[in-house]
Amino acid sequence: MSRLFASVRARATLAATLVVAVALVAAGTAVLLSLRSNLLGEAGTQAERSAREVATELAVGTRYADLSLDVDDRPVQVVDDDGVLVAASEDLERISGTGVDAVKPRPAASPSGEDDDADDSGESLEPGEIGGRITVSDGSATVDGDTEDYRFAAVPVKTDDRGTLTVYAGAPLSAEHGAVNTALTVMLIGFPLLLAVVAWVTWLVTRRALRPVEGIRREMAAITASEDLARRVPVPGTHDEVARLATTTNETLAALESSVERQRGFVADASHELRSPIASLRTQLEVAAAHPELLDLDGAVADTVRLQRLAADLLLLARLDAGERPADARVDLAALAREAAEGRAGVRVRGDEGVVSVAGSRGQLGRVLANLLDNAERHARSAVEVSVRWDGDTALVAVADDGEGVPAADRERIFERFVRLDDARSRDDGGAGLGLAIARDVAMRHGGTLTVHDAPAGGALFELRLPGARYRTARDG
Repeated sequence: MSRLFASVRARATLAATLVVAVALVAAGTAVLLSLRSNLLGEAGTQAERSAREVATELAVGTRYADLSLDVDDRPVQVVDDDGVLVAASEDLERISGTGVDAVKPRPAASPSGEDDDADDSGESLEPGEIGGRITVSDGSATVDGDTEDYRFAAVPVKTDDRGTLTVYAGAPLSAEHGAVNTALTVMLIGFPLLLAVVAWVTWLVTRRALRPVEGIRREMAAITASEDLARRVPVPGTHDEVARLATTTNETLAALESSVERQRGFVADASHELRSPIASLRTQLEVAAAHPELLDLDGAVADTVRLQRLAADLLLLARLDAGERPADARVDLAALAREAAEGRAGVRVRGDEGVVSVAGSRGQLGRVLANLLDNAERHARSAVEVSVRWDGDTALVAVADDGEGVPAADRERIFERFVRLDDARSRDDGGAGLGLAIARDVAMRHGGTLTVHDAPAGGALFELRLPGARYRTARDG
């Protein structure tokens, strides 16, 4: 059963059919109840009319034998104050529901005169007056051998010589039963057919509506099988939710393609960068093995250090690409800047008197400052200046040098991985073009930004902005 309704189309068809079925049952029940109520009301009106006709004859003094009791073969009883049947339809054989089961009248005693002015309903009537309070009841009667259900109406009437009499007249309920049964039969036949039509239409409509989704699924399966991320799913021209789904899917595929291409380029560049120090180190070791006196120990150590730094940079980038979240420790950027500048000639650090503190990883933020200082020292002529201060609610670290600066056209490209504006010199200095890329990635992981501008001294000005929280200094306390 679960496999039968595994598709959206099947579940939608089932849900629509159930909803319509419930609505039809509720509507059908309401129609039947309303029809039955109207027919019962009409039967009661007919019974009351017949009873009033007989009561009118009694009010004008018509004898029992001359009453019109056999009109339309409807059961009629006339009962006196003592509950004695004094007149009845000639063909009446059995009756129930009126409170008087007798079908053969017997002569009534003379009125006693007690409670002569009031009938059983409590109405005070004058001679010749017909009561206005009608009592309705349901029962059955056998007339001339035919037994049916009837609705009876009881009408009181005051006569001059016979006291207060009650006329019971019935109207058959066969029409009500027939109409209700006919309506019920029509519903029992028509409802399943209507539900079948609803299910069929819903099945067709949902199939048409979900056809683009199936096209998207097939294309995604083909993309997965072919591993060709350049392919895109078809976008229907309906401008609805399915079209928006297809558009979003294509955007996701484009982002995934870009990410994969970036990773492929990263792996290729990393392989190229690793090949040089490894090849150099291997060459030196092979020469040393054959000619120990020619061993360049300093060069081997330099290549090893370069290889170690490159491996550390690649591991950090891998962790950042994997979505590693920075720690939530409090870091004093001014203290961290002074620590990074310690031992560097020509580097001056200026900072606010208060604590410029941010939340994040001390190790990663220290790596950012070290990379910025390495880059500044590499391009500065004589001096590097670091300033740490608040800019509103943002912590600002500015690293400026007096070198040649960064051309405006290259101010975004320098943050790409393995990019060197001066490739030969950077490679000689041991740089792999990852320092600024790591610095920006770490800044973004901390919710900040890293940009480059022109420095006042004519060189490059790198600005690191991070969201921070102010702390009161001891002097503020």
